[in-house]
Amino acid sequence: MLLSNVTSTHPAIFLLMGIPGLEHLHIWISIPFCSAYTLAVLGNCTLLFIIQVDAALHEPLYLFLAMLATIDLVLSSSTLPKMLAIFWFKDREINFYACLVQMFFLHSFSIMESAVLLAMAFDRYVAICKPLHYTTVLTRPLITKIGMAAMTRAVTLMTPLPFLLRRFHYCRGPMIAHCYCEHMAVVRLACGDTRFNNIYGIAVAMLIVVLDLLFVILSYIFILRAVLQLASQEARYKAFGTCVSHIGAILAFYTPVVISSVMHRVARRAAPHVHIILANFYMLFPPMVNPIIYGVKTKQIRERVLRLFLRKDV
Repeated sequence: MLLSNVTSTHPAIFLLMGIPGLEHLHIWISIPFCSAYTLAVLGNCTLLFIIQVDAALHEPLYLFLAMLATIDLVLSSSTLPKMLAIFWFKDREINFYACLVQMFFLHSFSIMESAVLLAMAFDRYVAICKPLHYTTVLTRPLITKIGMAAMTRAVTLMTPLPFLLRRFHYCRGPMIAHCYCEHMAVVRLACGDTRFNNIYGIAVAMLIVVLDLLFVILSYIFILRAVLQLASQEARYKAFGTCVSHIGAILAFYTPVVISSVMHRVARRAAPHVHIILANFYMLFPPMVNPIIYGVKTKQIRERVLRLFLRKDV
């Protein structure tokens, strides 16, 4: 098997190793991974179908939820099928350019998800703090512009990465110690000065996490202040209850990021498979739980899901 192209400075293919150190458990590990992916696909497709067919759900909150579901589908589908092929069939090969494409989709759609969660925080802020202006502020054209801005930001930030990686000479072999083409896992195989890639990757991650999370927290500070000013306890509970699903989605997205970041710094001597499992958890958890969170906690979604399945039973 030819692993590299002698006329090029980069390998023709990379070899994804899956979870190094746990190769003998790949079949067993694939069971929860496959289950999570199945739930993610079914849950997000159901959300998109319900929002599409029900005109009453063509409101700002549900349009943002449709964006989130679409992103989660792309995010999970860009990594899980190849990951399961590694676990089931030991199909570790991935073309160099396919690897760069996977990396681009993985990181750009993660950035988009962060932006959409921020937009949903803005939606909750307007709904609770300025309810009389909700329909005039969050118009369809503004929602479209927010979606386009989220996509433009992600594409702009991630487009340089494939070009930066393409210029390197890869002298440390073609084996990527990961389940998918993560940026830093690929950079570790490159020779030469990779400091710019390291700095750029960290800067983008910190910018997105810190900036978006800061604005989300600010939105909820204003929301909490507005809720506490309501006259009755019932009104406070009802108002804050509309935010529970969004808070759950934020925790599902950012908690694995924070845990993984802390582990990389606190437990540097931990086995590599620990960090890889955490990274996979970050990829799988939000797409799997977001439909469950919104399906259980959002009355309109819950009622329409029940109506859909009850109609099938009749």
